[in-house]
Amino acid sequence: MFGFFRGNQPPAAQRPALDRDERILTWASTSTEGVVVATNRGLRLPGRDRLGWHEILKAVWSGRELTVIAGRVAEERDGYTVVVDEPAISTLLLEPGHVPHQVQVRVTKSVAITHHHDLPGGGARVAARRVSGVDGLRWTVRYDPGTPPDAERVDALVARARADAEAAAPR
Repeated sequence: MFGFFRGNQPPAAQRPALDRDERILTWASTSTEGVVVATNRGLRLPGRDRLGWHEILKAVWSGRELTVIAGRVAEERDGYTVVVDEPAISTLLLEPGHVPHQVQVRVTKSVAITHHHDLPGGGARVAARRVSGVDGLRWTVRYDPGTPPDAERVDALVARARADAEAAAPR
């Protein structure tokens, strides 16, 4: 199925341990003799645990360097999590092949719903993401930098977004 990708498997010494239902889609060598591996479940960067596609808030391809910003759970709320940006991770890819394309496609595909809302002192993004291998959607909120948290207002925004999503779902 993915035979058009350059050598589906990285060298054995650099191949990450995969979960039982995880498969490699494509990979690329890095400038540090490591590999970046895109799987059906997420992105594996050198020296790091897998980032699920739903955990990546932003990915940028410069033509040589892949920069990824993941979200870290800052607070668990009823029916959603509040996430904050992790520090950016930048990796120089020597022969990127299909890695940048797969990152773009998979991260975008994980986003089911996203809406930005103005709040006093800033704003917040309410998003529903698909998690590979899991039914349903995972709801998150990411406050804009400097925005004071407003749990009561955000609870209502998430509840409304969930109700709208359920009403729009095919029956």
